[in-house]
Amino acid sequence: MTDTATPSATPTATTVRRREIATEHLLFKLMEYVEDKHPGLLDFLENSLDHLGDPAAGDDKDDEQVREIARRMIVGARREGTA
Repeated sequence: MTDTATPSATPTATTVRRREIATEHLLFKLMEYVEDKHPGLLDFLENSLDHLGDPAAGDDKDDEQVREIARRMIVGARREGTA
C-alpha cells in the first residue's frame, strides 16, 4: 500500500495513525456486516484470542494488552451491528 499524500517513503506518525483509524473503521464495518449475514463470526473471533500475541521481543511486549484491544473491538462490533 502506498500513501500518495506523503511525499517521503517513510510514513510519519500522523500517516500511521490515519492508516490505523481507516483500517479499524473498515475492519469494524466488515465484522458487523459478516456477523449480520453469517452469525457466529464474532464468537469465532473471540474464541481465537488465546492464540493472539504481541510479536515484540523487548520490554514493551504485552500479549494480554493485545488481546484486550481485540476484545474491545469485538465488543464494539457486537454493540454497533448493522441495524
